[in-house]
Amino acid sequence: MLAGKTILITGAGRGIGLCIAHRFIQAGASVVLAEKNRQLKTFALDRLKQTERTLFVQTDIALEADVEAVIRQAVQWSGRLDAVVHNAAIADNRPIELLDYDQWQQVLNVNLSGAFLCAKHAAASLKKTAGAIVLIASTRALMSEPHTEAYSASKAGLVGLTHSLAMSLAPVRVNCISPGWIVTDAWQQDGPASTLTDRDHAQHPVGRVGQPEDIAEMVFYLCSEKAAFITGQNFIIDGGMTKKMIYC
Repeated sequence: MLAGKTILITGAGRGIGLCIAHRFIQAGASVVLAEKNRQLKTFALDRLKQTERTLFVQTDIALEADVEAVIRQAVQWSGRLDAVVHNAAIADNRPIELLDYDQWQQVLNVNLSGAFLCAKHAAASLKKTAGAIVLIASTRALMSEPHTEAYSASKAGLVGLTHSLAMSLAPVRVNCISPGWIVTDAWQQDGPASTLTDRDHAQHPVGRVGQPEDIAEMVFYLCSEKAAFITGQNFIIDGGMTKKMIYC
């Protein structure tokens, strides 16, 4: 279904982005990993085990020159571009009184402006292939904990950008996914394992915390021909938590 096609994924060196890349590699697609941290290259390529269909490009998604370059390199490498998945994101959870404007702006530059830059520079190539864009937002676009102003604002911006791009770039399909609590341990290079309790799982209506594969499957579907009639939508994948009424 996606064999022979080329997918560009930002923030693909680990976590959800790397899991998404793995799903496309399994389907026979070629994948461009746009990742700022060059130290993740060996880890990512080893996990994918398909170097001839994988291109790692060190990319700062907040810099327009880098975004333009990685998209141009992707097209030169494979001759086509069929989908862009903007997954790269950062957070700064300092209290607003301690959050400098530059720190606020950097979160927006990566999370939101990075998506704009990807769409801007990939538009021509995606129109040639009747391709797709998938933006990875968050349930933080809809609900918050304290001290998430920059992250929540950037993710809410992605939801709005999604339906705007869907109209502007048609027939390119543009959709958005808002993950809830996703544990990415299995797709990380190192670091301490998450400590999950039975209560963590039980509070989710589906009975467990989310996994990167839950997101990767929806990304794969939205980039496939099976989703040909879907555009401008935000899909919440959170085990039902945003629908759960909670009283203290």
